[in-house]
Amino acid sequence: MKKRINSIVFLSLLVTGFAFSQAKKPTLMVVPSDVWCNQNGYMLEFDNQGTKVKVPDYKRAFQENSDLVNAIAEINTMMSERGFPLKNMEDAIKTQESESAENSMMTGKDGSGVSESPVDKLKKTAKADIWIKMTWTVNTMGPKKSVTFNLQGIDAYTDKQVAGSQGTGNELIGAALPVMLKTAVLSHIDNFNTQLQAHFDDLFKNGREIILRIKKWDSFDGDLESEYGGEELGSQIEKWVSSNTVAGRFNTTDATENMMLFEQVRIPLYDPNNKAIDARGWAKGLQKYLKDTYQIDSKLMMKGLGQAVIVIGSK
Repeated sequence: MKKRINSIVFLSLLVTGFAFSQAKKPTLMVVPSDVWCNQNGYMLEFDNQGTKVKVPDYKRAFQENSDLVNAIAEINTMMSERGFPLKNMEDAIKTQESESAENSMMTGKDGSGVSESPVDKLKKTAKADIWIKMTWTVNTMGPKKSVTFNLQGIDAYTDKQVAGSQGTGNELIGAALPVMLKTAVLSHIDNFNTQLQAHFDDLFKNGREIILRIKKWDSFDGDLESEYGGEELGSQIEKWVSSNTVAGRFNTTDATENMMLFEQVRIPLYDPNNKAIDARGWAKGLQKYLKDTYQIDSKLMMKGLGQAVIVIGSK
């Protein structure tokens, strides 16, 4: 009887482990943190509609710092061994450069637009679910060295931290950075991955969070309070958002005759054909609805992966 119970328990654990291994995992990209880039002099400035903003210069960091390349390669290997699909940041940067014309800043006909930083553009190119931001420092005590690390799992759509881990490895003599980093991270990596998976499971169940803004061109003959189909246009848009979000989850943060702001908008991760949906693909559905139902043209603009702006009245 005891052997039979043990066999049942073993089979249950086996099935549970198999199911977890088959579960969809988030796509990750390991990147140096803003702190690491700033400490090591890899920052650049860009003009965000008249305001100077500093962002990490990832391209120069990869070209000039071999420690960075080796450190990220080590974390990539550890995550890959645990079944997490990875995007390589160096490759994403090269792809972004080859598509520079497509990814250039978009400006509306009235001179307004949504300004994107180089990091926003890179996020759109890479399309990773989570960025793992990594910081490390090497501690020296005589001939011995150790590494203190910090890993932050950042949702690429919302920029919210969804996982975190930090620690210091054992002191070693003559060890290379990748070895010291692996030693430091190894005892923490599985708990970190559990946090990442829990966040992704929540997205799978409750939808991915994005922001949607509705604006109008000055040339548009009407506004969001004009009636279409017996209701104000703003109300029709709100009804579409409610019908096309997971369990109708969203907040209408602001609404006037000229603009609407929807936050905490939960969109599905996949369509019925199991194809991944991002904020742009989802917002194109609203754009099509406005055109097909009310013959209203509109322009769709994006900021990064998680903010969509639809400007109604023309393209």
